[in-house]
Parts: sequence; C-alpha cells; structure tokens
Amino acid sequence: MKTKYVFVTGGVVSGLGKGITAASLGRLLKNRGYSVRIQKLDPYINIDPGTMSPYEHGEVFVTDDGAETDLDLGHYERFIDENLTKNSSITTGKIYASVINKERRGDYLGKTVQVIPHITNEIKESIYSFEKDHIDVVITEIGGTVGDIESLPFLEAIRQVGQEKEREDVVYIHVTLLPYISGSKEVKSKPTQHSVKELQSLGIKPDILVCRTEIDITDGMREKLSLFCNVRKEQVIQNSTVKCLYEVPLMMEKEGLAREVCKHLHLDKVEPHNHEWEEMIHNIENVEDKTVTIGIIGKYVKLEDSYLSVAESIRHAGFQQHVKTNISFIDSDRITKENVQKKLEGLDGIIVPGGFGKRGIEGMITAIEYAREHGIPFLGICLGMQMAVIEHARHVLNLPDANSEEFDPNGKNLVIHIMNEQKSVQKKGGTMRLGAYPCVLKKGSLAEKLYGAEEISERHRHRYEFNNDYREALEKKGLVCSGQSPDGTLVEIVEDPKHPYFIAAQFHPEFKSRPNRPAPLFRGLVEACKKQKYPLQ
Repeated sequence: MKTKYVFVTGGVVSGLGKGITAASLGRLLKNRGYSVRIQKLDPYINIDPGTMSPYEHGEVFVTDDGAETDLDLGHYERFIDENLTKNSSITTGKIYASVINKERRGDYLGKTVQVIPHITNEIKESIYSFEKDHIDVVITEIGGTVGDIESLPFLEAIRQVGQEKEREDVVYIHVTLLPYISGSKEVKSKPTQHSVKELQSLGIKPDILVCRTEIDITDGMREKLSLFCNVRKEQVIQNSTVKCLYEVPLMMEKEGLAREVCKHLHLDKVEPHNHEWEEMIHNIENVEDKTVTIGIIGKYVKLEDSYLSVAESIRHAGFQQHVKTNISFIDSDRITKENVQKKLEGLDGIIVPGGFGKRGIEGMITAIEYAREHGIPFLGICLGMQMAVIEHARHVLNLPDANSEEFDPNGKNLVIHIMNEQKSVQKKGGTMRLGAYPCVLKKGSLAEKLYGAEEISERHRHRYEFNNDYREALEKKGLVCSGQSPDGTLVEIVEDPKHPYFIAAQFHPEFKSRPNRPAPLFRGLVEACKKQKYPLQ
C-alpha cells in the first residue's frame, strides 16, 4: 500500500498532549496491523537538544543510531514499541544546516536559496524518507503551537504535502484546549475556534479535532465545534485526564480517533485488536495493595521531565512486579554526611541517574555509600555508575582522593577518565559516545541473571569511562565488573554481589524500557525493593 500521512498540530497553549495523542494513535494503528513510524518536527534552531540544559527541554532521549532527541520520542517508542531513528527527530537547526551545506557545495546551481521552496523541500524530504522503508502510516507531530513564528516553515511544508499527495493519503489532526471557567461553570469553545481559524489561514483545514478538556464534552458542544470549525460531529474527539498515561490509547479508541483516521485514509483494516494493551491496563489498575518508594537522587530534580524515562521505567517495573511505585525526587546537591539518613528515610531503593558537571556529585557519592552500607537496593546509571566506582575507590579501596577526570583533571587517582577517542574532541554537540553498543555479560553475574543473555545491546551517552588501571584492585575489594565491551576494553556494568541489590551501568537502560516489557535493571531493582519490604512473599 501507499504510505499514508498523519499530521498532528497544536493550538492555544503548549503541553496539551500532542505527543501522547500521536503515540496513542500509533499504538491503535499498529494494533490494527499497520506498520507505523512517528516523527517530531521541532521548531527550535538548535541542531538537537543535546547541548541544552535539562531545565530547558527535559531529558535528552537517545535512539539506537545515536540521535539525541526530544523526550517525545521516548513516548513514541514506549507506546508503539518500535526503535526509532534520527529521522524521527527533525529540528529547524538540522533543516537549515543541511540547506546551507547544500548551498555551499553548489547543489542549488546558483539559485537564490529561500524558505520556499528550499527549506520546505528539505522538510518534506525528511517526511517522505519513510517511504523507502515501505512504512504504512507516518505520524508527524509539529512542535509548538499554531501561530508561533518559528513553526511556519513546518506548517507550510505539511500544507504542501496535502497538495502533493492524494486527499485520502493525508489527514490533519489539531489538538486544542476547551478551558473550563469555574466562575460561570462553562466550557468555552472560543479558544479552539480561534486556533482552527489561525490554522485555516495557513491553508490547512483540520480533519479531526482532539480537544483537551477537564469536563465531558456535551453533544451541544460537539455540534457547536462542528459548525464553527468545519468538521463533522464525530470528528470532535474528547481528550480527558486519565489515571495512567497508558490508558490514553484505549480512551482514544472509545472516542473513535482511530476509526475516523482509518475512514479518512481509506484504510481497510479497521477492526481494533487491543487485547494485549487492555490486559496490560487491567493489570496496572489491579496491582497488589503494596507500594515501594524509590528515590531518584539527581541534580536536575527541579524539573521532573529531566528524568522522564527513568521515572517511566520505574513504573514499568512496578506493573510487572504487581506493586505500586512511589517516586521521590531528591536534590543530590542538598545531601550531606550529616543529613543523608534523613534524606533517604522511607526509601525502599535509590537510583542515581545520568548527568554532567561537578555540582551535586558529592551528595550522590554520600547517598551511594549510605545505600551500600545499609543494604538499600541501588541502581546507578551513566554518571551514577561512575559515582559508584568513585565511592568504592574512596571507602573500600581506601583512596580518599579518588575522583573523575571530569571533575578534577589534575587529580592523582582518577578512577574515571576520559575515553581515548574523546580526548581530541572540541565540539560539544553530537560528539559523545552515542547510541546502541554491545555488552558482554559475565557468566553467573547478577547482570546475566537479570538479562537472561550473555550479550546485550544498550544505548549510551557519555564521554568518560571506568579507568582499567584500577580494575584489578577494585575487583579484589569486591566490586565485580560484570559487563564489558566485546573487546574487553570498556567496563559497562559493575555490581557488588555481597549487597542485596547493587548494580550500575554506564549505559542508559531506561531508553529501551516498555510498559509491557520493563528494562531488566529496573525490574531487578523493584523486585529487590519488594522483597526487602515484604519479605514473607
């Protein structure tokens, strides 16, 4: 079949759930037997979010092929259970960089380079590129809201796609807000009307409205939106708040979103097959009346989206272990030797996640030491693994000045040092060790038990690594290097077999976790927390 295109735009305000709408639709279409890919067009001029502060853009999600992307790609992957690529993350910066490089090479044969057609053609090329993989449906989310100046080239490009393709091959979905005014106890449609009018002024007529609302939409409101926004009544889809994020696809199914998309795109496989997803939601809603509390000890906790995939992975593991998970975000910069007991009080386990820079690392090390000495289940990720190595070197190997080259370049005992291939790197963007790499697991180790395999592939994002000069000494003191690169040069996992659960990885297992298939290291953490809290099981 020909590739079909779905475009998801947003209006009125940001944060309405365009990404979750796109991801939910992707799951519903996949459940009907279609191959689906989802793409994000982000209007910022950065090449990617890799150099941004987490407070600017939340976490940086990394794909198998090493793209540093917007956190929405994490939602896409978790919902449709497909490994996306760099072509699923397109920014204004990428588009302009490509066009300028082509101009410098003379590819435009002396023509004046303009937004139309050169920029828009470049955008369309990224959209159409999925056709070579014979993808049935490409869902493209446009970042920002209609009316933003920076989004105009993307909106113009998707308008042109509607002109170039057959009408039944393209559908436009507009996600908007129906605010509830408590004073008058009314739901107001005017913001949606204005947003649709703005979109139509750009030459795009929305085929389906997804309306974010806290109050159920009445038939009268649907009729009003249908009349003023030029859509059929059944194409007004209610998007309400649900208890669990993963319920959204089933809510959208009930509202008829997939039905209307299939009807518009002339897709013949219209019967939903949501049994597995429904069973998963049933299990989530009927977990045991038991809760484990896990602390995320990080340096960017003021914005919880900085650790979005980590938090979701904890929840996935809770689903699988049939327990509720309570997540506590703790600022590592505020942890000291004097208050660590109080800071970690009530936690059943801790995670020290990734990050960069010196701020807050002493608090991380203090928390890891406390967890190790008191048998608290611990998982370290990327920076968290490096801090676990430093903690062992300082307090078990008795090297009080042990440190990372990142924090103390002239230090004496740098148990973490910069990777050889990173020493000559000058540019910051896209130059780390990025993407999926293989890892060989030590036989009989906790890592092998958790993964049930001798070799795995996980995603990375780092410049610094375990210093092998200290490997023998650390292993003699009980820190087992249980995962390494196939050539044995890079230590990827360390663990302490004397501890109830103490394991840390240089990679980011959270990027491959799924709601129905939790990442093994998170599953193991939650299982350990559950066993310690409810030992009679």
